[in-house]
Amino acid sequence: MPTAVTLQQLRHHAIARSLFTPTTLPKALARLGFVQADPLRAPARAQDLTLRHRVRGYRAGDLERRYPRLGIEEDFFINYGFMPRSLHTLMHPRTARRVWTPARWRQADAVLAFVQAHGVVHPREVDAHFAHGRSVNWFGGSGRASTELLDGMHYRGLLRVARREGGTRLYAARVPDRAALQPARSGLPQVSPEAALDHMVDVLVGKYAPLPQASLSLLVHMLAGAAPQWLALRRAALQRALLRLPSAEVDGTRWVWPAGENPASRRHASAAEAERVRLLAPFDPVVWDRRRFEALWGWAYRFEAYVPAAKRLRGHYALPLLWRDQVIGWANAAVLQGRLQVQPGFVAGHAPRDAAWRRAWDEEVQHLCDCLGVTD
Repeated sequence: MPTAVTLQQLRHHAIARSLFTPTTLPKALARLGFVQADPLRAPARAQDLTLRHRVRGYRAGDLERRYPRLGIEEDFFINYGFMPRSLHTLMHPRTARRVWTPARWRQADAVLAFVQAHGVVHPREVDAHFAHGRSVNWFGGSGRASTELLDGMHYRGLLRVARREGGTRLYAARVPDRAALQPARSGLPQVSPEAALDHMVDVLVGKYAPLPQASLSLLVHMLAGAAPQWLALRRAALQRALLRLPSAEVDGTRWVWPAGENPASRRHASAAEAERVRLLAPFDPVVWDRRRFEALWGWAYRFEAYVPAAKRLRGHYALPLLWRDQVIGWANAAVLQGRLQVQPGFVAGHAPRDAAWRRAWDEEVQHLCDCLGVTD
């Protein structure tokens, strides 16, 4: 029987389930299922801005520093980011949609032998050894051909990111799991493509729920990047998800969420309405889905980092500003000469006028300073 919920309850559910009580970094990564990465640092990278709300005592760069010991992988899911190896394994061996020529495969084989011989390599080592030259990248710019080849090998599962050095990915050969190498001898149960896709869909629902059905459809469509070898199976995966997931229609929109959860639970309201201010990354799970954002908060947020400066409405890297259960505006933050400067903007044209807001705002700015290791 359909569950009766309100838009306010969906809003509370969205906030409470995603902004859970801060925990350890491994537990937060497992609970999120996937953390989107972005190279822009404004004032920190998106993955750091996301994790600081969910990990006790998190400091910018902790994910990169601890990455080799966390049992996670960098790779492409619906976009690029960090994920548990259990999810990473399901996507491989991945058959890329762009077919390599025999000559390209010979280059890849030579690079793979070089990486296997050296253990962990920096892209400049590969470039110095092979002198692949330069190539035109996907957005029309020029880059090192070795970097493009390493990216392609990583995507195809030949290489993995071992760690980063100054933000640059260092690669090692990827050793496939035992079941993939010897499926007949491993004794491990084999995961069917359908089961693998179902798990990926559940990860997405667990991260972004409650979701409008149209947003779930988009996310399943985006799995083309995670597992291009199963393009034809996505529609059936969506239909299976819609059959097994609880849902409700609210104001003409069908919403879905994970089994076993109740958006109408009163505990969500108490958590969501706490007197907290949070400056969220543009890719934070709370605000990532722009369709859901507009439905829950009634205004349109857009990421403007790649919009010409003269056409920006809110700023280069405007951080959505959550106060209690409402996204009431945005803020642009920058570190200048070791000090954090934060400039907020408000949908209503002004900040809330009560003392609780001011205290919560000061606490959030201090929390961001602590994460960045700078002065307010």
